[in-house]
Amino acid sequence: MAIRNLQYLCLFLSSISPILANAQTDNRIALGSSLLASDNSPTWKSPSGDFAFGFRLLDNQNLFLLAIWFDKIPDKTIVWYANGDNPAPKGSKLELTNDGQFTLNKPQGQLIWKAESVRNGVAYASMLDTGNFILANGQSLYLWESFKLPSDTILPSQVLEAGAKLNSRQTDNNYSKGRFQLQFLAKGDLVLNTIALPTDLVYSNYYNSSTSDGLNGMNSGYRVVFNESGYLSVIRRNGNLVNLTLGNIPSTRDSYHRATLDFDGIFTQYAHPKAPRNGTWDQSWSIVWYEPKDICFDMTGDYGRGACGYNSFCTLDSFGRPSCECLPGFSLEDPNNKFSGCKQDKVRKCDPGDSNPEELFEIHVVSNTFWPSSSNYERFPLSSEDECTRSCFSDCNCVVAIIKEGTCWKKKLPLSNGRLERNTYGKALVKVPKSDGSSEYPHSPNLDQGKKDQTNPILKKQKPTRGSSILETNIRSFTYKDLRDATDDFREELGRGAFGTVYKGTISSPSSSKEVAVKKLDKLLVYEYMSNGTLASFVFGISKPDWNKRIQMAVGVARGLMYLHEECSTQIIHCDIKPQNILLDDSYTTRISDFGLAKLLMGDETRTQTVIRGTKGYVAPEWFRSKPITAKVDVYSYGVMLLEIICCRKNVELERGNEEDIILTDMVYDYYKCKRLAMLVEHDEEARNDMKRVERLVMVAIWCIQEDPSLRPSMKTVLQMLEGVIEVSVPPSPFPFSSIC
Repeated sequence: MAIRNLQYLCLFLSSISPILANAQTDNRIALGSSLLASDNSPTWKSPSGDFAFGFRLLDNQNLFLLAIWFDKIPDKTIVWYANGDNPAPKGSKLELTNDGQFTLNKPQGQLIWKAESVRNGVAYASMLDTGNFILANGQSLYLWESFKLPSDTILPSQVLEAGAKLNSRQTDNNYSKGRFQLQFLAKGDLVLNTIALPTDLVYSNYYNSSTSDGLNGMNSGYRVVFNESGYLSVIRRNGNLVNLTLGNIPSTRDSYHRATLDFDGIFTQYAHPKAPRNGTWDQSWSIVWYEPKDICFDMTGDYGRGACGYNSFCTLDSFGRPSCECLPGFSLEDPNNKFSGCKQDKVRKCDPGDSNPEELFEIHVVSNTFWPSSSNYERFPLSSEDECTRSCFSDCNCVVAIIKEGTCWKKKLPLSNGRLERNTYGKALVKVPKSDGSSEYPHSPNLDQGKKDQTNPILKKQKPTRGSSILETNIRSFTYKDLRDATDDFREELGRGAFGTVYKGTISSPSSSKEVAVKKLDKLLVYEYMSNGTLASFVFGISKPDWNKRIQMAVGVARGLMYLHEECSTQIIHCDIKPQNILLDDSYTTRISDFGLAKLLMGDETRTQTVIRGTKGYVAPEWFRSKPITAKVDVYSYGVMLLEIICCRKNVELERGNEEDIILTDMVYDYYKCKRLAMLVEHDEEARNDMKRVERLVMVAIWCIQEDPSLRPSMKTVLQMLEGVIEVSVPPSPFPFSSIC
């Protein structure tokens, strides 16, 4: 307790330093002094030269900011500013008048800013080595100081009393008052809020230091102190400290420190070396501490625009900073400010009586993206994604529908607090007006991973009609000469298989050109060129690909297989589902390819007898047992591939040292049964942080690889389990025997 009281005494003495100021340590600025806003305006510097006070020219404007900044480092970082909402034109004058007033006026004399509440008796001004600019009397008592009126930054030795605030900027280069506020409340909590500009009305907290005891106040926070050692703390009224800065930090002897409420809403403590390294300034500000740790998730409440503005959604980068994305069919309100929110690119009239809204609108899918509490006006349990899609299509109020946990939520604009939730599976269905009023070439959504292809199909014959099958649409005939010219005489080989060789080519038209893949058989087939190769090259590469992207790919393949099995007029069994036959376009959308082994079943057929087809490791057991072949063979292969996607390893790896680990499907049920699933993803941090979803996906895969085809779910059920529409029940062992834990 004695040590804590000693800390409190030291901090208290630092907070009353104005009373102890020594006139010999400052550069005094005499009454009558002034500065003129110009390109080469002089500055008032602190004795050490660490800080400067004066005018800063704003980017791309002939306007000036009255500011304080770190003067010895290359980027001259600003730590205080007076007139962010009212920049000064060239020729404006800052003057410390003979009667002690401190004012900034335009060239014509109109007031821009003044130091408010200055008491009588000002004798001089000074820029101190702490970064504090002061007006003092003859006894060196501070009558006004910038530390008491912070803008967006506090510095070591600065104290925040109850009621003190920081306000963010609009953007990194726009010093107008922004949407975020930090305030030390009288009850003792340090809180972060968004505010309702242009007012000071605050919305719900998205960070709270929890330093108010809520009782008699004796243990509540009293002051926020940024001490000279670089640690931020809340001092309680009983003398105890609550440290905000944790762990070891760079020494303030060798590094500058600042704590800034950034324009993105994150309150961040930074450090910067005071001297260049080996004579070169290659250092920058490094992050020491920040709150909140996840602004996307911590931003809640029914009011306000959230972290990213209306009609957008928030994701975190690897440094914990928010990144904002507009919904499909929307663009930024302000192209220069990614936090400004988004507006619809095109608004199409909606007629509630329209019997074919699909001709005017299309659905774009954004995975794992939610607006937790805003704009809900209807919800209902659903049995399929299509049910939610149809309901939104036919409802003029519906702009976005959310599928999550077996429920469809319908929302209208504007949407706020949007965020990507990596540990919650679901999706947003965004209803976007088509570029014209017709449906000349409708998409085939079930063959991609849930993101609509925003380019027209390149191989067209005629407008498809209702009821036409996939085999009748998107076909164009080419002459041999056309394809020889397109491929430069079949020069660049992309791949080779049992049924032919694939070449890269370019199909040109008067208005555009498109890369294609040409498969050379006894007749020729032309496909859209997939620029990112195969799923195998993506999943089995040296580095592990993004966890959420892998899951989206798995869902995309499931959706494609469901289309082949259940939505084609002629059912198609692919018979060779494996990562090498899943292609990725330039946006990593999955496309099922290589139908060379595919089996077509007529409308009255559900099974067939045929010779063994497929690839070792992915072939369902019934191929070897002379049993009828159904669509469940694709389900089995999909289950194997799903495990490969989860684990980023091939099903069969003979080089494995442990014999039990050679075949992935053989070991996975034992890992699941014995609660050792974390070992499947032991080197995958993203997956290890999402074990609830890992378990669910593994359970789906185990159902898919059951030896008995009748136990395997349909691809429609698989998709519903992956999307969270239905629960995944506990799977039985896929094999006759399994080990005991």
